[in-house]
Amino acid sequence: MKKVLILNGHQYYKGPANGELTGHIIEKAKEFFSKNGFEVKYTHIEKGYDVKEECEKFQWADYVLLQYPVYWMGVPWITKKYFDESFTQGVHYESDGRSRNDASKRYGSGGLLKGKKYMLSLTYNCPTSEFSAKDGFFDGLSLDEANIATHKIFQFCGLKPLETYSVHDIFKGDLDLDSELKKFESVLSKNFL
Repeated sequence: MKKVLILNGHQYYKGPANGELTGHIIEKAKEFFSKNGFEVKYTHIEKGYDVKEECEKFQWADYVLLQYPVYWMGVPWITKKYFDESFTQGVHYESDGRSRNDASKRYGSGGLLKGKKYMLSLTYNCPTSEFSAKDGFFDGLSLDEANIATHKIFQFCGLKPLETYSVHDIFKGDLDLDSELKKFESVLSKNFL
């Protein structure tokens, strides 16, 4: 049986960030994985966690799905804190990968979670048109390039990326939730089946 760890990286702010959209996406993910025979573990970071237990979940999981709203071009601070605590105190890497005896071993190659994969699921106020556009806010960076810091967290520990899902213009007022959840499920199917 395939095993997936779902991380809810949302951080609540009354008004602009109540968490409903993240909640819908998480529920769709749980439904998808349950329907397709996955064993699921779940952490809602904002509600608290035990570092040792989280480290064990990463060892247990074949896959990790991280859903979060992009705040100020990155993960919410509690999600960064989660990684700082769980990965720094965990056993996800022996070293940064380098070796005094073997110059071929490069920085970032010491991850102990090799063979595992992860997926980012992002919610943005930013429109999709700002990515991969030379005159866009992100100076021509793709969605994944603009989220490189989060990707590098997982890469440092040895995980490989799956296709990223994102929903944009969430404050515009015309979000079609059913359509977005169908797109999300399509990306889940592509990544996990």
